[in-house]
Amino acid sequence: MTFRVRWQTALSLVGTVIKYLAVAMLVPLFVSVVYGEDIWVFIVSMVLTVSIGFALEQLDPDPEVEAPEALALVSLSWIAVAVVGAVPYLLAGYGTASTLAHPVNALFESMSGFTTTGATVMGDISFEQHSHALLMWRQLTQWLGGMGIIVLMIAILPELAVNGAQLMQAEAPGPELQKLTPRIAETARALWIVYFGFTIVYIVLLYALHLAGMAPNMGLYNAVAHGFTTLPTGGFSPEADSIAAFSAAVQWVVIPFMFVAGVNFALFWHVLQGEIRELADNAEFRWYAGATAAVTGVTAALLFSGSAPVLDLGGATEGVAENSLRQGLFQVVSLLNSTGYATSDFAQWDANAQIVLLFAMFIGGSAGSTGGGVKVVRWLVVLKGIQRELYNTARPNVVEPIRLGGAVLDEDAVRGIFAFTILYLLTFGVATVLLALDASRIGYDLTTLEALSASIATLGNIGPGFGSLGPFGSYLKFPDTSKLLMVGLMWLGRLEIVPVLALLVGTTRE
Repeated sequence: MTFRVRWQTALSLVGTVIKYLAVAMLVPLFVSVVYGEDIWVFIVSMVLTVSIGFALEQLDPDPEVEAPEALALVSLSWIAVAVVGAVPYLLAGYGTASTLAHPVNALFESMSGFTTTGATVMGDISFEQHSHALLMWRQLTQWLGGMGIIVLMIAILPELAVNGAQLMQAEAPGPELQKLTPRIAETARALWIVYFGFTIVYIVLLYALHLAGMAPNMGLYNAVAHGFTTLPTGGFSPEADSIAAFSAAVQWVVIPFMFVAGVNFALFWHVLQGEIRELADNAEFRWYAGATAAVTGVTAALLFSGSAPVLDLGGATEGVAENSLRQGLFQVVSLLNSTGYATSDFAQWDANAQIVLLFAMFIGGSAGSTGGGVKVVRWLVVLKGIQRELYNTARPNVVEPIRLGGAVLDEDAVRGIFAFTILYLLTFGVATVLLALDASRIGYDLTTLEALSASIATLGNIGPGFGSLGPFGSYLKFPDTSKLLMVGLMWLGRLEIVPVLALLVGTTRE
């Protein structure tokens, strides 16, 4: 049986998504007016975006979304917004020495933004090289992509809400969608309300530190800019030194919000409804918190014993308890849930500490969070599945279901989780080999650790890697072919592989 997609319908709906992206460009346009920079860049970008959106909408003036179109819409929308989102970079870089004047670099930066990866090809992140407006657009792309562009469209567009559950299931991170309200559009709005609320509180706290004299360089611009990239676990910063550019007080404020961003946002909705026990009783949340504490403990101990250089940007940690704990906790929370911020150049840490951080990259945030990676709930199910197989080997006549939080998991869901995990690890392995071979082709000296970290950092939407790809490095030296491969990895990682492969396999298999 053929899986038929009405491509005109899917592209028409993609046009609607693109059209509304122009509204978001009002934010950097406002910034450009305030600072008197790149005003024409965002006016032209908005006109082009609206024009492309309207043109695609005409392919099917009265679209109806079914399962095939839902997969196509979600998959194509994330490519489309990345392409359109690259336009401001290209226009701003035109006729200059900016690395973003190159189309492949502009696409890489845009896809990294919308997928909240945080990997960059900017050679110089500074206001001397890039305007305040362009850097704010870079920050805003991560905030838009964090909770999900399609989820936002479902919340505001009634034509998408009709089949919103299928769309959200295809886009939302994690193995299953938790419906919070009877209507899926209301669920989408609830998730965005929680997300928006945390963002506002966070921005206010950062700016309050500035007003209190505890963060001299955390002005309103920086507070808003980092508000746009912390809750979506994005990691972009207008500062070249990331969060290392700010005081210890700022770093301690950032840590809990990064942690919150890796929690299932549906749990916070329950808490707001007075159902506080939902948070404490959630098995995934307990394991997420436990994994964070355990990996932090190991990392902080290594730093305290001397696993970070004295001249590191984070300051000396050997024998300094507070700095060891802060640096360890910050880097672990940031990499475990794929935020990608840094307060220390962990690329300079010793091998033991780097291996611990590489392990943290594979864990991921919670299902229903903005975090990337495999997700804690999937690892739980995989471990329980292995435990069941070992149990059944010794007791072949016993039927043992897999339980999570006291509930018995459907076997189809278990198989789906195993399939995803295998696909994820297989994609990671193949991509690592391809990146290493491509680097060798042009004579780029890419170490094995760098190839491994580049693969997991882009597929897991994490951002920084090790070596030259560290938190204060960039992906600029990779050949264009590798950059395009990593653009694909970021896209696959954000959509969690399965919707894309299901679309590709379904449309070709008879």
